[in-house]
Amino acid sequence: MVNTLTAPVDLEASAQKTTVQESILTPRFYTTDFDKTANLDLSAQEVELQAVLAEMKTDYNRHHFVRNEAFNQTWEHIKGEDRQAFIDYLERSCVSEFSGFLLFKELSRKLKGRNPLLAEIFHLMARDEARHAGFLNKAMADFNISLDLAKLTKKRTYTFFPIEWVLYSVYLSEKIGYWRYILIYRHLEKHPEHHFYPIFQMFENWCQDENRHGDIFKALIRSQPKLWNTWQSNLWSRFFLLAVFATHTLTVHERSRFYEMLGLDPTEFDAEVIRKTNATSLRAFPVVLNVEHPEFFPRLHQCSDHNLKIKAIDNNNQPQLVKFFRKLPLILAIVWQLLRIFLLKPIDAEILRGTVA
Repeated sequence: MVNTLTAPVDLEASAQKTTVQESILTPRFYTTDFDKTANLDLSAQEVELQAVLAEMKTDYNRHHFVRNEAFNQTWEHIKGEDRQAFIDYLERSCVSEFSGFLLFKELSRKLKGRNPLLAEIFHLMARDEARHAGFLNKAMADFNISLDLAKLTKKRTYTFFPIEWVLYSVYLSEKIGYWRYILIYRHLEKHPEHHFYPIFQMFENWCQDENRHGDIFKALIRSQPKLWNTWQSNLWSRFFLLAVFATHTLTVHERSRFYEMLGLDPTEFDAEVIRKTNATSLRAFPVVLNVEHPEFFPRLHQCSDHNLKIKAIDNNNQPQLVKFFRKLPLILAIVWQLLRIFLLKPIDAEILRGTVA
């Protein structure tokens, strides 16, 4: 696993990056309270966790992430804006997967001997994320660039999240990842003319890893009654759903060219991913957002429009202080729109649980 990440990806004419451009949408590296995690009482969901662990040990995907002959060609025909859009997608995806690898690896190391069940689960999830990150980095190498993941580990700032926040946010990250991958895969099955790079062939198997990881975090959430059976958990569920959905909307529209390359309408794709993820979250959370409310998507889209204006300001050559004052009303407008969405009446998942296939 380590070799996949740190050994030089043979990329003779490739430049190795040790940093990534930072923005509010850039995937973060996280750490948490390992002592508190080790003491989680998992008895209420131990049977489900043992079942998922057995499935992960089988490792159905161990032979799937292999570069085949389809990769053995030049990609110089992908040029200009399209080339940069795809490289940006690969880089963001690689950093996100590598972030998961680092968190899961550290959790496994810290919990070893203290919570053997969780330690083994996190070890196997780290294995999956390592494969994904390594494969994405090799894909970047086809475009003459790669990430030096070993140096990136040392250079990035780590953000502390309480374990409760980790459970909510990683559950949503894995499930929204599943829906992104499977919807792209299904779309390209119907429209092979947009299948411009062979990594998309991997997305069906890839998304099964994401789905399995999400099921693990669902079980961890349901093992802790305070995370789904209190008024505070209602608020936290709404907060993390909104945070993940808003980030997705802003990211998709900021990188709309990539989705257009796939023959997808970015706005329609974003809405479908959010609807599917929200419905899936009925299984884990006490409440979910009312994404069919007539104000929900229009307010998210206003946030996206404001974010694109912020990005345009960032890209000009004005002094930083001038940029700050130009961006401030846009930032406040985004916060206001998100608050209005948060205050929309949510859907009680306990009533609707079981209605999602």
